[in-house]
Amino acid sequence: MHAQPAPGGHDVDTMEVVPAGLTGLDDSEAQRRLARHGPNAVAGKRSRGLVEIVRGILREPMFLLLLAAAGLYLMLGDIKEGLFMTAGAVVTIGLVVLQEARSERALAALRELAEPYARVIRGGTERRVPARDLVPGDLVLVGEGERLPADGFLIGGDALTVDESALTGESVPVSKRPEPGGMEEAGDPEPGGDDTPYLFAGTLNVRGQGMVHVVRTGPATRLGRIGASLATIEDEPTLLQRTTGALIARLGILSLGFCAVLAVAYGVLRDDWIGGALSGITLAIALLPEEFPMVLAIFMALGAFRLARHKVLVRRAAVIETLGAATFLCVDKTGTLTENRMVLATSWRGGEAQNLRGHDRLSGRAVEPLRTALLASAVRPVDPMDRAVHVTGMRVLPEAARAEAPLRTYPLRPELLAFIQVWPAPAGGVLYAAKGAPEAIFRLCRMGDDERAAMDTVVAGLASRGLRVLGVASARDDRDCAAAPEDLAFGFEGLIGFADPVRPDVPQSVAEAKRAGITVAMITGDYPATALEIARQAGIDTGAGVLTGREIAELDPEGLRERVRRIRVFARIMPEQKLALVEALKADGEVVAMTGDGVNDAPALEAAHIGIAMGQRGTDVAREAADLVLLDDRFVSIIGGVRLGRRIFTNLRKALTYVTAVHVPIAGLALLPLVMGLPPILYPMHVILLELVIDPVCSLAFEGEPSERHAMERPPRPASEPLFGTSQIVLGFVQGAVVLGAVLGLYAWALNADIPETQARASAFVTLVLGNLVLAFADAAEPGTSFFDSRRLVFWGIGAAAAVIVTAIIYVPPLAAILRLSPPGLPWLATTLTVAVLAGGWFGLAKRFRGVRAPRNEQRTPA
Repeated sequence: MHAQPAPGGHDVDTMEVVPAGLTGLDDSEAQRRLARHGPNAVAGKRSRGLVEIVRGILREPMFLLLLAAAGLYLMLGDIKEGLFMTAGAVVTIGLVVLQEARSERALAALRELAEPYARVIRGGTERRVPARDLVPGDLVLVGEGERLPADGFLIGGDALTVDESALTGESVPVSKRPEPGGMEEAGDPEPGGDDTPYLFAGTLNVRGQGMVHVVRTGPATRLGRIGASLATIEDEPTLLQRTTGALIARLGILSLGFCAVLAVAYGVLRDDWIGGALSGITLAIALLPEEFPMVLAIFMALGAFRLARHKVLVRRAAVIETLGAATFLCVDKTGTLTENRMVLATSWRGGEAQNLRGHDRLSGRAVEPLRTALLASAVRPVDPMDRAVHVTGMRVLPEAARAEAPLRTYPLRPELLAFIQVWPAPAGGVLYAAKGAPEAIFRLCRMGDDERAAMDTVVAGLASRGLRVLGVASARDDRDCAAAPEDLAFGFEGLIGFADPVRPDVPQSVAEAKRAGITVAMITGDYPATALEIARQAGIDTGAGVLTGREIAELDPEGLRERVRRIRVFARIMPEQKLALVEALKADGEVVAMTGDGVNDAPALEAAHIGIAMGQRGTDVAREAADLVLLDDRFVSIIGGVRLGRRIFTNLRKALTYVTAVHVPIAGLALLPLVMGLPPILYPMHVILLELVIDPVCSLAFEGEPSERHAMERPPRPASEPLFGTSQIVLGFVQGAVVLGAVLGLYAWALNADIPETQARASAFVTLVLGNLVLAFADAAEPGTSFFDSRRLVFWGIGAAAAVIVTAIIYVPPLAAILRLSPPGLPWLATTLTVAVLAGGWFGLAKRFRGVRAPRNEQRTPA
């Protein structure tokens, strides 16, 4: 949880904020207080329980129709049929409950992954613990961009600037000053106070860092007492869910209208009003694709859970649909492409450079840059470069170790990208030690143009080796650190260079992104030569050179749009300039994914189509603005997320197409036999049995279908292409019409061949069930995938269960009598199976034929 490193500098969280002598609570005492005060959490939004899930399901139109049909059978029909209908409705509802419960478990697991953490001092060491485990008396370290996890008071570090609008409604931040006193002595202070030490849970620290002594946690905090908790936040449906919900509502009204018309027509023409009511209900159930919202909800929940297992936390479910369309990926260098494991590699002074890796002693002029850099680093380092300085400094300059805290610190500022600490000087007065971007150090040292040009050449030479270069300078003053650093004449001590190796898996992932049609660009605050070398090692295109933040500032929007079409490396970029890059790329028609971790990255993350925040080093503000959070900050996780996003999108589209397809024959078989003067094929109990197969196939089998073999070898889908559009609707209707024609034709053929009605109905029903299963496999499976892939165990389990059910209802006399079926002869059964496989499997053969022809056409096409 660190703030965004500024160009050429280091993380502002590396300031020393722990007053001497404070060790915090020990683990045993912390556990005792946690048991006494409870977790540091207010009443959040809890998962839906079984009762809530059942209540919500029973409000759905389809299940109301199922229950109505069961009740009608019990009151007016055969008691056995009524009991069968009731049992079928209960089983159908139970199946949906299990699926919804699975989604709730996945969402609960995601909430655990999204749980905030806090940095505390316990037993004299800094550690990262879940915020819910904080207790009164804990010492918490807070940095820029982080939310306060509990009520307390500031006892060390900088003067903070805190946004308390969550509690007060006032947008103007207030200042907080460190004091050794406590809130216990101040009673119950109100939020909104300026120049006080009091801090409150839920407020946002926008500047500075410090140590907070926790006083109140959980419901006892000001936030907990006023009830500002997650319980007040309701999940809003995505645009896709709202669209499908409206479609279901319209189809519901249409189905009820058809239900009434059919019931009246049946009663008038056949003088069978009970049969008319049952036929009308059957048609209404058949017309209503109730699976749409259920499939969407389950796919989104389980898809987000699958992404989380690959270290990508989804904060906004709708972004899963967008992942497959990403065309441009902008990533940070440090920690994303590289290991974020800085090693101090070189010390340069007066033309002499010395390799520091593997050496236990320094000689000559290389000593002073390292000694000054050590003074310009935090005593308790967090930033990787500060840690590298400490590791090397303690190894080769043990006499330079300092136990006390600096007299004063000056954090990085946009106008001066250098970190400065003030120490007592041995000869009296104070010593200012500065470390930061070379150009900022050159400005502090007031170098002339010729000297600066010569040093720029040295810096470029070091950076071209892939080193991150910082300048080091010092100044002495007799006024007890009263002078501003800009007013002092600093002396240049030299340069230090850090190596941050590229992660081993990055080049392969960048190559995979290129094959997938995704352009990868690197945006960094580092030196241009360093950026180009790291980009080259990572496999990012460096042919067009590098564009710097200064050049971006001088370009108009049209000029920037022209440059970003060719350039893939951006260096010396300030966080706010990321927004300009995002807007330029969007204006050029790209679907942009952007990574960020700092407070100032939030606008760019909000503006990008897919905002990706760093989970380990990102600020709370960045994570709140982002759509995705990388739990491990690795580039390979982004590419894995895109791969999974494409899989989820493809399988969801297949599932929705299948839902459309299977409802065509169900609705047609409920209506057409009556129009044609044939005996009914489907009764409500038949529709219930079909739902027992369709629901799990849609929400379980399709969701678990493996990725397409060439999913990452084709360009992203167009951003304007909908998830479920006209082409999918037409395809679903064509698939369903083929199954409908096959089943209805077989039924009419059987009746014309003087086959008994119950046998003809059994043949038609078996054809419909098996045809739907074969169609599901044809829709889901990609050509070339294994027929018995282990990831299809769910599908084969559903198919086996369907076979057992169908066999039982045909060959067990009591069940067959209730469903008005009887076993067909072996010749008709063989014919039934053949027709079902052809009716459902033709699409799979067409896909396979198309898949075979496509590679041949590619081979014939000249390059």
